[in-house]
Amino acid sequence: MPNASSTRTEPGSPEAIPAADWNARNRGANPFSDHRFLAALDQAGCVGTALGWSGGALSAGSDAYAPAWLKTHSHGEFVFDQVWAHAAHSAGLAWYPKLLVAIPLTPVTGPRLLADSAAGKAELITRLEQLVQDRGLSCCGVNFCDQDDAEALSRAGWLARSDWQFHWFNRGWADFEAFLADLSTKPRKNIRRERRLAHADGWRYRFVDGRSIRPEEIELVERCYRTTFMQYGNLPLLNRNFFERCARSFGEQFLVCIASQDDEDLACSVFWKNQRRLYGRYWGALVETRDVHFEACYYQGIEYCIEHGLEAFEPGAQGEHKIRRGFVPVPTRSFHYIAHPGLREGIRRWLEAETSALQQYRCELETMIPYRSEITR
Repeated sequence: MPNASSTRTEPGSPEAIPAADWNARNRGANPFSDHRFLAALDQAGCVGTALGWSGGALSAGSDAYAPAWLKTHSHGEFVFDQVWAHAAHSAGLAWYPKLLVAIPLTPVTGPRLLADSAAGKAELITRLEQLVQDRGLSCCGVNFCDQDDAEALSRAGWLARSDWQFHWFNRGWADFEAFLADLSTKPRKNIRRERRLAHADGWRYRFVDGRSIRPEEIELVERCYRTTFMQYGNLPLLNRNFFERCARSFGEQFLVCIASQDDEDLACSVFWKNQRRLYGRYWGALVETRDVHFEACYYQGIEYCIEHGLEAFEPGAQGEHKIRRGFVPVPTRSFHYIAHPGLREGIRRWLEAETSALQQYRCELETMIPYRSEITR
């Protein structure tokens, strides 16, 4: 294994960096910035050069790291830059390959510049910029970064971009009915109706975690994930090996809500958690169902947070339909270094217009929040 103090000049395997060194700088113990998650993706073959995700880890000295990749496409990022790629190609510039600091297939906010100090973050940023220049790349993006990283990247002059996700926050409710009591009448009735339908016709729900999950339940997770991804025309990059590795390495932090009908397991949603938050990640079903999806992905998660005293629940990207189910808009952030001055200026102006539109959208979302009193977070 390479010495942890050596500096990587470009992204390499995350397994070349000791897990303890990496995780010591994973602020908030975010499960997706965790070395275990990145190693599982790598070891299970869910990323790699053939799939357009080359690398996985960049170091600056012995105490600063970033989940960095050389990308040959824009899939699996959830910060959509295809318009920028088209503008670059129209101007005769190559957009790919590009440099990306992100967690593959995971639009969850967390630390991206893993360093103990402002100086360490600054060194990482400098190394990213230098790598773009040395390799003749078009750009570098840092996606879904936390507030600490956002401040460092803003100081470095990177272009800022934002969007909205919808999260649920625990106000200390004693149970699900207490949560419903804080909603206005129509959303409360709709949720009760959805839950009745989701529990009709013999449907039942149970949670299992990585310590107790059985091989046939792991097989269900993989089958449901693959079936649903292919149904919507998406490439299912995750596999059984990945889910097995995550269950084994994360233990009680890896959760699956399994939906069964008449004792037959037919659908599931996959979650991760830490001491403060629950994260909903993957949903899949072997049969066509609507209300079961809402129950397994949202309401079971809310109940779990209430019962276990978790502060917040992040159910995944997009979907303003989540608002009427108790979720509220929360900003996400990404930052971008564009090598070509003219392209950078064009993207800067484009971002100004997008930011203005997103602010107007936020005002519209505010009118949809279902709580009878202002929610605090």
